[in-house]
Order: sequence, then C-alpha cells, then structure tokens
Amino acid sequence: MIIDAHCHAGKGDGLTGPWDTNAAIRDYLKWASEYGISKTVFFAAFHSDYALANREVAKIVLANPARFYGFAFVHASRDAGRISSMIQEAVSSFGFCGIKLHRYDARITREVCETARLYALPVLYDVMGEIASVHLLAREYPDVNFIIPHLGSFADDWKAQQAFIDPLSRFPNIYTDSSGVRRFDLLKEAFCRAGANKILFGSDGPWLHPGVELEKIFALRSGENAQRRMLSENFLELISQVKLPKTKTTRLVTRRTSGHALKALVLEQRDPWLL
Repeated sequence: MIIDAHCHAGKGDGLTGPWDTNAAIRDYLKWASEYGISKTVFFAAFHSDYALANREVAKIVLANPARFYGFAFVHASRDAGRISSMIQEAVSSFGFCGIKLHRYDARITREVCETARLYALPVLYDVMGEIASVHLLAREYPDVNFIIPHLGSFADDWKAQQAFIDPLSRFPNIYTDSSGVRRFDLLKEAFCRAGANKILFGSDGPWLHPGVELEKIFALRSGENAQRRMLSENFLELISQVKLPKTKTTRLVTRRTSGHALKALVLEQRDPWLL
C-alpha cells in the first residue's frame, strides 16, 4: 500500500498564486492511480478562513473515506482561541487525523501543540527553514509527533535541510516527508542517518506530480521493509492513537477577516514556498 501523506485540495480564496487559488485534484487522482498510490492525505490550500476551508476538504474526504484522510489546516495566529474547537469539529465530525499549519501564515504556538497533544494528533508544520524551532518543539512537546515536510525547506535551502537532519536523527518525535526535496543527496543522508522510520512519502500535490515524487523513494534502494515503512507504515502509526476527548459542546464561531487583514492579504504577493 502507498499513502501520499502530503496533498492539498480545494479552493483558496486568494488570487496571488496556485497556493491560495485552487488545488484541483482531478489530474492528481488520475496520476496517483497510475502510480499505485491507493490513499492520500488531503488538507486545504491557503485560505483566509481555515474553518471554512476544512469543511470543503471534509466533503472530499467523506465522499471516499476508504481512500482519503484529512488534516485540519489552522492559522496559529488568526485562529488563536478557536483552534481547539476547530480540531474538535475536524476529528469528531470529519474523521480528520492530523493538524497542518505553515510558517508563512504564522509561527506555531503552544495552543496548537497542546491541542495536538489532547487529541493525540500528528502535526505537519512547514517551518520554512527555521530549523531552530524544531529543537524547541521536540523538547517542549516530546509526546507530540511533528512532521516537518520538505526536509525543512521547500525553497531548496540546502543549509536548512542539512541542519534539519540532526534533529530528525536525534529526536524520536520528529519526522519528515519527501515532498519537494530536490537535492537527492540530502534525502539519502536523512535516510542513512535517521532511518526509514522517520521519513514519510509525500508529493505536495496536486501541483507536484505524485509519480515523480514517488520515484525518489524507490531511488533510495532501501529494501522492501524500509520502503514499506516510508510508503505507508510510518503514517499509519502516527495516526493510530487519535482520540476524541470528552468535552463540553462548543459552538464554532466563524470570524470575519477584518478590512485591514484583507488589505494585507491582497498586498501579499510572495510565494510561500520560496521564502
């Protein structure tokens, strides 16, 4: 079984680039089938209201729960104070099994980490090259599993990726995925030093071809057991302890984005993967 542990889906509400405009999955699903990828983890494109975006992703996931998993996207700053209720809805109503957030939106917070701990959810956090924060997360929350995608940098920052291999190897709760990693020598080094148990296959679809990304895992020549770990077993272990705590029913409050924030979103034209 092959699980793609990193794929966006659904429409964003911006028009600055593919990342916040539309993560259409029609072609992705065809490509995934052609390459034997039987299951996929979906989460939203960039959005100004992740509560709404998560509900759109839920429609996709719930249409075929045997094939799709869902992670709840949150904005650590803008969603402050409602992250727990967002995750409550995502886990109990949608069957989601992880949390996704991006440094481009905001730095991760204790609220996110403690919510992940409460629900025993893995956290997929793109640190955008801020490797020092990985050490802090690993030490402060040893009972929370963090997946740091792209070996720490989609922007091909080899210094950050090289530095990331150290905490990946040292801390048992730090993982990575193979999506978007262009320097194969560093992926190979991560495999050799940290082991197959710390790497997940991911494509960063639908914009990257899952078949192309999958070939990197095969190119590691890791052997059948190690390959199976990276292609499915690591992910399945990370989501195996998800729980739904008993909590009081909380009405989900959807907040409007202020005019100032909307102006900032319109003015922001940078590519979040290349910073």
